Amino acid sequence: MSSSCSSAVPSVQCRQRLTARHAVMVAGLAAAPWLLVGQANAQSSTSTVSTASEFPAVSAESASAEAVTAELDPVVVSATLTPRTASQSLSSVSVIDEETLRRRDPVSIPDALRGVPGVDVSTSGGFGKQASVFIRGTDSSATVMMIDGIRLRSATTGAPAWQYLEPRMFERIEVVRGPRGALYGADAVGGVVQLFTDKPDEQGPTPSVQIGTGSFNTQRASASLSGREGGTSYQFSATRLDSDGTEIRDGGDDKGYDNTSGLVSLSHTFDSGTRLGFLGLRASGNNEYEGGDSDYVQQVAGVYAEVPVTDIWSSRLTLSEARDELESHSESYGTSVIDTETRTARWDNTLLLGAHELIAGAEYQEDRVDGTTEYQETSRDNMAVFAQALMDFEPFSLQAGLRHDDNEAFGDEVTGHLALGYALDDQHTLRASYGTAFRAPTFNDLYLPEFFNYSNSDLDAEESETWELGLRGQYQRMFWDLALYQTNVDDLIASGDDGLVNVDEARIRGVELATGLELDQWTLAASVAYTDPEDRDTGKQLRRRASQTLRLDADRQLGDWNLGASFVAQDHRYNDVDNDERLAGYGTLDLRAGWAFAPDWKANLTLENVLDREYVTASNGTLWDYETPGRAAYLSVGFNL
Repeated sequence: MSSSCSSAVPSVQCRQRLTARHAVMVAGLAAAPWLLVGQANAQSSTSTVSTASEFPAVSAESASAEAVTAELDPVVVSATLTPRTASQSLSSVSVIDEETLRRRDPVSIPDALRGVPGVDVSTSGGFGKQASVFIRGTDSSATVMMIDGIRLRSATTGAPAWQYLEPRMFERIEVVRGPRGALYGADAVGGVVQLFTDKPDEQGPTPSVQIGTGSFNTQRASASLSGREGGTSYQFSATRLDSDGTEIRDGGDDKGYDNTSGLVSLSHTFDSGTRLGFLGLRASGNNEYEGGDSDYVQQVAGVYAEVPVTDIWSSRLTLSEARDELESHSESYGTSVIDTETRTARWDNTLLLGAHELIAGAEYQEDRVDGTTEYQETSRDNMAVFAQALMDFEPFSLQAGLRHDDNEAFGDEVTGHLALGYALDDQHTLRASYGTAFRAPTFNDLYLPEFFNYSNSDLDAEESETWELGLRGQYQRMFWDLALYQTNVDDLIASGDDGLVNVDEARIRGVELATGLELDQWTLAASVAYTDPEDRDTGKQLRRRASQTLRLDADRQLGDWNLGASFVAQDHRYNDVDNDERLAGYGTLDLRAGWAFAPDWKANLTLENVLDREYVTASNGTLWDYETPGRAAYLSVGFNL
């Protein structure tokens, strides 16, 4: 018997781990978990397919209630590297599922993340302009972003190019708040955002096509073909977005943007339970900015092999490459090219020991930089070993992890986490955790040419420790989650008289409350977050972070129609470290409607920033504020078999 907990039918060991109310949901879930590290997948049809008698008979009403519960307490994998429900993960985690993504139909990943508890987004305009995602007040380069287990970032800036990824390429988004250095290594200080592609679970091909148009002469189209044939799963997808864009400074010209994305995902499961797979995703296009334009490429590719070694031991090897390429054409400085490449080999092993689980492995990673800038060093490598224990002593649960990184550039780092959960009763779980993490100095921090008078090859990594206390209430049609946390960051990298130095310290305190409710044909959600990101040396608020965020969502199903609204509000933020440049708070209202006007056909209308609120989240100092798009409308028509 395979040890996977993510295949179409969960094994006996898995049912010991997942609560009974999720068994039906997991049985029908051929989704993201099986592509994640450490999970040997799809079980042999001759030895592992469970019989119907292993599951109790379920009425239609009971099945509906199970589905609702699954939406409110979804299975997540990013928090622990293995499937756990949100309440069992002992983490602060949010999931934007496929239904929500398709209903809201955001133009970019930053738009999809806006207002998620503990997440703050700052942009230098709309439509492909630079975006920063701050989780719990930490820097954008202190958050790990992954696509199906493959990390994507720029080795020169340390941050991923969030703005260049097309949301229609993905099935769901998981956001884990809090340090995950023991699992993912460098930069998982604020948390992890993982994007998952579609995982077809039905035999035969399933085509999908969607085309649309909207404000600012925006044209958008997407098409995909996915399905299963025997033991082979496949997905082929392509999207295209082209927009004239909007002005990003008062009185300026509209700045256009286009994006062409493609995805290929293939896997085959043999009778033995061994699975081989390939993933390739590429996004490329052109982005205009004040004083020039740039051509960009974001790309990930990976192959993996999953082997059920024994009934309790599964092993996975993943080889991957991620690329971030940018060619800028500036009216003032000419053409510049920066290409970064990260190659990774990761080996994960999972042992199921009754109600307990042990994950251990090793990782080798190499960063390379090329382009017109002559960096003092153009490559560095990192070796790591890690282990995690997930133990269940009902009503107590314990998670402990440890990782050692040896980096060629800045030396050794040891990170760890410890979480304790206590089930007060069937509906309420109390959790407490402690974790450490670090942010690696980037190639820009360490190796820029001397004439920049900026980098410092002697920089140490930023180090953090986080305490968190949380309480979750999980009911059949409702949930709420409350978290309080404090993060202390030492050796912050900041500008000194002669370039970058390790001097500053930061203390970030916060509280988050999220809730959701499924009632009749209503889907309601609300979240509120308070963050106090303070520079301890100056007592000032860290730049471009708001301290208060509110998000409200309401959706209603009316026969063939669905109607919805979202309201997001944030208080002021400061554009500079001295807190002299104050950017006002704002509130925006979005409306949406969908109409299933024929079998397998649907039309969607979204109205963004309905009140035409003018607001900014970033400024170019005393030169100009980066304006965000005003009121906009988008209409699309799609076919989905």
